[in-house]
Amino acid sequence: MSSLDGRILVTGGAGFIGSALVWALNQRGHSNIVITDFLGSDEKWKNLVPLKFADYVEAGAFREKLAANPSAFGRFSAVFHLGACSATTEKNASYLADNNYNVTKELAEWSLGHGARFIYASSAATYGDGAQGMDDVSGDLHRLRPLNMYGYSKHLFDLHAQREGWLPRIVGVKYFNVYGPNEDHKGDMRSLVNKAYQQILATGRVSLFKSHKPEFKDGEQMRDFLYVKDAIEMTLHFAESATTAGGLYNLGSGEANTWLTLTRAIFAALGREPAIDFIDMPEVLRGKYQYFTQADIAKLRATGFTRKITPLAEAVRDYVQGYMVPGKKLGE
Repeated sequence: MSSLDGRILVTGGAGFIGSALVWALNQRGHSNIVITDFLGSDEKWKNLVPLKFADYVEAGAFREKLAANPSAFGRFSAVFHLGACSATTEKNASYLADNNYNVTKELAEWSLGHGARFIYASSAATYGDGAQGMDDVSGDLHRLRPLNMYGYSKHLFDLHAQREGWLPRIVGVKYFNVYGPNEDHKGDMRSLVNKAYQQILATGRVSLFKSHKPEFKDGEQMRDFLYVKDAIEMTLHFAESATTAGGLYNLGSGEANTWLTLTRAIFAALGREPAIDFIDMPEVLRGKYQYFTQADIAKLRATGFTRKITPLAEAVRDYVQGYMVPGKKLGE
């Protein structure tokens, strides 16, 4: 039986991945969805406009009401906890500990106590520089060394879930470098595809960070880039299939591509010749920069996820030509 047959809660539902997940649920005919988020003063509210859902509740009010009365919002068959501060440069560690760790603890315990399938966003940032590997099979989470407080806040809950014995009953998805429509509001945390498109419109050129490690040439730092439409299919798989799989899962393309490969794909999608400059990486990022990420997704595949992952050039073309050029959101 699918966990999507009842009411669905999506935290962070106005955000990048959250709104994409609501869009994909709508595509499947689901609209009995409650969304929570902090809408704040940016323009992520625009992501909600084309979407169908039953209710919107500000995240702070949702948390308060739930603490006062665990039955305040009724029952849900699935909870997708995608709400978090995702800024890898956020300096307020107390805020991250509360918003990314404590809230996740509260929601996980509540979901388990009320029979809801709980699927939450962990992060590939928990792996740090990758020196301890990036596999989702080893149970030794204590070996991991996140490079920033964002990654550590996600890691804290993974550790907590393991200590409490929750991991077999919940799913933590470790997104690698996700890009695609509905990320416009993310400022500096937008993907290179989004930033590069804006740079090309303004100057005809794209700036990439120089490498500060001799083993990587400029622009040849490598990341696992995952199109948001693929990320959402992977995430929904854990709720709509018969699988009762639990634990931590890497969500990536399974391939590492260079920043140069990605940037050339953006120029190609626009029908332009590449024009690329290299600039110094800010000092604040140098010690916290991941030079190589690649998701091993064998564990995901073993749960029965057989869908083909969109090739990089094809995904970039869909994003650029289908959404950025016409200025569209998912669902428009």
